[in-house]
Amino acid sequence: MKKFILLIIAVSISIGAIAQKGKVTAAQSFIDQGALDKAKEAIDQALTNEKSNTWSNTFFTKGKLCQAIYDADNPAYNSYYADPLAEAYTSYEKAMELDPKGGTKKKIIAEQIYASMIGQLSSQGAKKFEAKDFEGAFNSFITQVKLAESDMYAGSVDTGMYFNTALAAINAKKYNEAIKYFEKCAEMKYLGLTPYLQISQCYVGLGDTAKAETYLLNLKDKFPEDNNVFITIADFYLKSNRPNEALNYIEISKKKDPSNYGLYYAAGVTYLNQNRFDEAITDLTKSIELKSDIYDSQYALGAAYINKAAEMFKKANDIMDVKQYSEAIDVANAVYAKAIPYMEKALELKPDDIYAMKSLQELYYRLKETGNNLEKYNAIKAKISAIENK
Repeated sequence: MKKFILLIIAVSISIGAIAQKGKVTAAQSFIDQGALDKAKEAIDQALTNEKSNTWSNTFFTKGKLCQAIYDADNPAYNSYYADPLAEAYTSYEKAMELDPKGGTKKKIIAEQIYASMIGQLSSQGAKKFEAKDFEGAFNSFITQVKLAESDMYAGSVDTGMYFNTALAAINAKKYNEAIKYFEKCAEMKYLGLTPYLQISQCYVGLGDTAKAETYLLNLKDKFPEDNNVFITIADFYLKSNRPNEALNYIEISKKKDPSNYGLYYAAGVTYLNQNRFDEAITDLTKSIELKSDIYDSQYALGAAYINKAAEMFKKANDIMDVKQYSEAIDVANAVYAKAIPYMEKALELKPDDIYAMKSLQELYYRLKETGNNLEKYNAIKAKISAIENK
C-alpha cells in the first residue's frame, strides 16, 4: 500500500512538472505566432513555479520573448520590460548556467542568437545616443561588445563597436571606461588620430590636466604631419588660460594650413583678449579675406578697431597741447571709423544681434558729423528701442 501511495505522489510530481514545462512550450508557440502578451503570461507562470524556474529552457524562452518584444511594433508590449535586450542577455546567461551539459550554449550558437542581439543592441544604442541617453547607450554598446567577444558569436568583432562604446562612455562622463575602449581603437589603428585625441579629453574630464597635456605633447612625435594634433594642443592651452603657449601652436598650425580661416580667427581673438590690437587686426583681417561670411570674424575685427581707438583716446587725454590733442583725437576717430564696415557686415550676417547694434549705435553717434552717420544713428537707436520694449 505504501509503495502505491509513493507511486501516486511520484506521478503527481511528474505531471506537475510536465504541466509547468508545458507553459514554456506554450510560450514558445505564442512567440512564433506573435502573441507576445500570451507568451509573457505563460513564461511568468513558469518562472514563478518551483518546478520550472530552474529549468534552462524557461530562461532560454524568456530570452527569445525579450528579443521579440524589442522588435515588436505594438506599443502595448513596451511596458513588459524596462530594457528587454538587457533582460534577454541576462536570461540567456542564466539558461547556460542552469545547463552544465552545454546543450543551451550549442542552441544559442546554432541559432545565431547572439548575432541577432548584436544587431538589436547596435540599433538600441544608436537610438539612445541620439536621444542623449548616454548612460543607456553605453549599457547597450557594452553588452554588444560582450556578445561579440564571447565564444557564442562566430562573426568577427567590428572595431566600430569599441568606438561607439567609448563615445557613449565619454559622453556619460565614464572617463575611465572611455579610455579603455579608445585605447582599444588606437591599438587596432581605427580612425587614426581620433581615439588618441579623445583619450586626452578623458584625462581633462578626470581633472588630470597635467596628464592630458603630456599625452597631447607626445602625439607630436606619433603624428608629426597631422595638423589636428597642433590645433588640439592650441585649444588645450586656450582652455587652460595659457594664451602664449596657445599662440605658439596656432602659429605652427597656420604654417601647416595657411588657408584655414579659423586659425587666423583664433589667433586674432587671442591677441584681442591680450589687448594686442595691431596683431589682432592683422590676423582677423586675414581670416575675413579667407572667409568673409562669418559673423564672429566680422564682429571681432570691428571690436579690435573699437578697442584700439578707445585706448588711443585714453592716451590722448594725457596730452596737454591743444593742437596735438586735437590731432590725436582725429587719428583715434579714424580708427573708430574703420570698425563701422565690419560691424555693419556682422549685423547683416546676424540681423537681430543686439551687440552689433549697440556697437554701431555708439560708432554712429561718435562719428555723427561724418557722412550720414547721424541718420544711421537715429535708425539703429529706434531699432534697439523697439527690441528692448517688446
